[in-house]
Amino acid sequence: MNNTILITPNDTIKHITKSNWDKANRQLVKKALSEFAHELLINPALNENNEYIVYTPDKNNKYSFKASILSLNHWAIVSESIKKMTKDKEVTLSLPDFIIEFKDVFDIPEILLPTYLEEITSTIYSTAFKIENQKYSAKELVNQDYQEIEHAMTEGHPCFLANSGKNGFNSLDFMQYSPEANAPVQLIWLAGHKSRATFSSIDALSYKKLIQQELDEETQIEFENRIKNKGRNKDDFFFFPVHPWQWFNKLTLIFSHDIASEKLICLGYGKDIYSAQQSIRTFFNISNPEKNYAKTALSVVNMGFMRGLSPYYMESTPAITQWIDNLVKEDNYLQGKKFILLGEVATLGYRNFLYEPLGRGIAHNKMLATLWRESPIPKLEKNEKCMTMAALLHVDNEGESFVKQLIQSSGISAKEWINRYLDCYLSPLLHCFYQYEIVFMPHGENVILVLENNIPTKAIMKDITEEIMLFNTKTPLPEKAKRIYVDMDDSLKVLCILNDVFEFFFRFLASILHENEIIFENEFWKLVAKCIHNYKNDYPELQSQFNKFDLFVNEFDACCLNRLQLKNNKQMLDLTAPTDSLQFVGKLQNPLVNYK
Repeated sequence: MNNTILITPNDTIKHITKSNWDKANRQLVKKALSEFAHELLINPALNENNEYIVYTPDKNNKYSFKASILSLNHWAIVSESIKKMTKDKEVTLSLPDFIIEFKDVFDIPEILLPTYLEEITSTIYSTAFKIENQKYSAKELVNQDYQEIEHAMTEGHPCFLANSGKNGFNSLDFMQYSPEANAPVQLIWLAGHKSRATFSSIDALSYKKLIQQELDEETQIEFENRIKNKGRNKDDFFFFPVHPWQWFNKLTLIFSHDIASEKLICLGYGKDIYSAQQSIRTFFNISNPEKNYAKTALSVVNMGFMRGLSPYYMESTPAITQWIDNLVKEDNYLQGKKFILLGEVATLGYRNFLYEPLGRGIAHNKMLATLWRESPIPKLEKNEKCMTMAALLHVDNEGESFVKQLIQSSGISAKEWINRYLDCYLSPLLHCFYQYEIVFMPHGENVILVLENNIPTKAIMKDITEEIMLFNTKTPLPEKAKRIYVDMDDSLKVLCILNDVFEFFFRFLASILHENEIIFENEFWKLVAKCIHNYKNDYPELQSQFNKFDLFVNEFDACCLNRLQLKNNKQMLDLTAPTDSLQFVGKLQNPLVNYK
């Protein structure tokens, strides 16, 4: 399938109108002011008119706005109140101008400033596209299905300003492959010779069984015949899907030696139609929603990382899945909470022998791998539906909150709804942390909420094996799973809740609930404290752990994600030692301190 002939040059810029561009810039300047003030990069001062003022370093420009400062130093800014004055004249808000004006304050390395600005401009481009193409209001979205909600998301990561760069995609690629555009995609299937390709899976799934699940019999025969027509033996190859962009832009060039020697054979497009998810390189099967997701290597820089997949990491992925899945299924508390992991059940990693001697960690050696992840659809009960947890932070073009509409449609009180939500989401995270010293990366896009009558019933965690960390090195692990051991100071371990859950997600949710007068922020944090106390009461034998990792400390270190990205927007973290790169500036007053 090739959509290029269907897209005209003007189709790629229809959303770039003055109205959309100005609205997108206002939204993102608001976010920049809010998040950079949160991270103490700028220090707005309150004037006699009850407005906050920020001057550019050269004093030539003044930004003013109205705001409330909520818990965790969250700046809830009134979008319409933001004004920029240049020499006493009001001028249109421009995020690129804002970045350039404060570039010395932000300490962006000069060599990286152009690529950071490119990500910033691409994020505005994406935001304008979403403004132009909103299909549902927040109220209408409540009644939509899993994928309609997935593709209605407008925010991206709530902390990062440059969160939708996709550096490497051109405007045509954006229309074909971005989650915002949600164009139907057929994946390209390759055959990788077993001398280069390694297939790994959980014990219950063989390569043959996987292929029977993923490809219909007619397609299997067609692909096998293409191998046979080249005079090769089909049993010497593994079949696997790749991202079309990756094939046309990287694989045909970087792996041309393997193509020439017929170690890598192009089989053509598969029949199933897929939909790109928020995470860009992961695809949901629209033709057969109960089939696995396909996660593919994609050599595009987005939000601080090249989105490749390491074939070496892929070998251990199913072993990690199997170990953590067994632990969850054998734990009575987690089963009582209906906590579910989406298993990463099989992987295919293809090694490039030409580039491998240059170092396994380089981008060229992360260009060709595939991961198959379970779909959430078979895990739903009869009256349940699911949605990305990121939707709880969604606000439509008219400023209406999705979570407000969701709660109102549920038929229960806001307090009870939040209690149910916390019981599904926070309680399992607490148990994994205190009982096993296991943490995930539980941000909104990594969690799927399951609802019945729009009331949360359970949480499903995804993107497990690349994000999971096990701090307790005395826990026995299979040899292939030992890469999840992480040696970390105790002071940093508890931040995996205080930062990753409280600062990076609850801070925004509490603000939306507060600003919409659904639940005021002190009441929200009181409910969070109650959830934690309920867990502590269930497990008095873990008191030493509760004392060691205290979630009720007076204050904790603020982890600054934008500072991290500003320092190196091409690779924010050294993935072999992620904690060494983290940026901690300032302390946050803990909103739970009053509810000990």
